Amino acid sequence: MDEETRHLTGPADERLMCASCGRSADDATAPATWVCSVESGRRQYLCDVCARTHLRAIEGRLDSDWW
Repeated sequence: MDEETRHLTGPADERLMCASCGRSADDATAPATWVCSVESGRRQYLCDVCARTHLRAIEGRLDSDWW
């Protein structure tokens, strides 16, 4: 696995969950439509619906506590 794709997976025995709504991915691999962000040194994922809803805040680099 190369450096670019390493961040797209979580632990093998755990499903990824949206940090905003709690929706879970089908497996430990993030779907291509999900967004990954690092906040306070912790990797968080947003599903495609939440990413679209909060797109302006994400692009403006606002802390997720604001949205």
